[in-house]
Amino acid sequence: MEIDGKVIKAADLGNGPVDAAFKTIKKITGDTSNLLRYEVDAITGGTDAQGEVKCNLEKNGITVIGRGSDTDIIVASAKAYINALNKLNYKQKYLTTDVDGTL
Repeated sequence: MEIDGKVIKAADLGNGPVDAAFKTIKKITGDTSNLLRYEVDAITGGTDAQGEVKCNLEKNGITVIGRGSDTDIIVASAKAYINALNKLNYKQKYLTTDVDGTL
């Protein structure tokens, strides 16, 4: 994973590959948010289908939704989680929360 131009490598164990990927991302980023929802949908059909993942994260009353897609559902999951973390980081730095706390 690259953060601010610096490549950081890590690994972790989990209850399956998506859980392990999320734990690794949390370890690298120091994330303390809560995963509220994890959703997987097929965008296309067939054996080479694109999967879309949505992750809802919450921290300090702020809720965001991250999205990611890929033919590899683990990669799509990591993309969605990182997308949500980036939104959460942006909202914490630059915006005040809306009435419902979503971005």
